[in-house]
Amino acid sequence: MGWLKQLVDYGIIGLLILLSVVSLAIFIERLLFIRRINIEDYKEDRKSLEIEATRRLSIIATIGTNAPYIGLLGTVLGIMLTFYTIGIEGYVDATKIMVGLALALKATAIGLFVAIPSVVFYNYLLRKVKVILLEWDIRNGRERV
Repeated sequence: MGWLKQLVDYGIIGLLILLSVVSLAIFIERLLFIRRINIEDYKEDRKSLEIEATRRLSIIATIGTNAPYIGLLGTVLGIMLTFYTIGIEGYVDATKIMVGLALALKATAIGLFVAIPSVVFYNYLLRKVKVILLEWDIRNGRERV
C-alpha cells in the first residue's frame, strides 16, 4: 500500500499544483490579451471578438470546478490507506489514525486552494469580456437581445 501513499502525496497533490500553475498562467495570458484588445479591429465582426476574448476561459472554469473533486479523491485514498494500515497492524493507535487522517485531508485543502482562485479568475475574466462585448455593441449601434 506504499504506492497509495505515493499516489496521494505525489500524484494527486502534484496534479493539483500543476492545475494551479496552468490556471494562473492562463489567467495572466488572458488578462494581458484582454487589456490589449482594440475593439476597432473587430468593427464588423462581433463573433470573432467574442471567440478571441473567451479563448481558454473554459480551461480555468474546468480547473475551478474539478479541483475540489480531485482533492476529495486524494482524501478518500488517504483515509482508505489509514484504515488499511489499521487493519494490517491489528491494533488501534490513535496517534497514527489522527496523523493519517490529517494527511489525507491535506488533499482536500489543496484542492480548495486551487479551486477558489480559479473560480475568481474565471469570473473576473468573464466580466471583462462582457464589458468589452457591450462596448462593441455601443460603438457599433447594436442592441443585444
